[in-house]
Amino acid sequence: MNRTIITVVGKDTVGIIARICTYLADNKVNILDISQTIVQGFFNMMMIVDTDSSEKPFGQMADELENLGDEIGVKVKCQREEIFTKMHRI
Repeated sequence: MNRTIITVVGKDTVGIIARICTYLADNKVNILDISQTIVQGFFNMMMIVDTDSSEKPFGQMADELENLGDEIGVKVKCQREEIFTKMHRI
């Protein structure tokens, strides 16, 4: 399974989750786990997704999600699970 960690951070607005999840569904990316909070008007979401069925390479998906985040006013970052795990093991 190709698991990816997606983080979304920014000022809370209507439709953030809908836009991100629509992009993932349109690209055959399965959401395995999701956590989101809003603290004093700031939105934070972390997702673990399975990209096995996606036809797009990781880099293209990451760039498109980052561009989508720019459109809706949030920062979107994608990291492969193995890199995320190694970075946070220290």
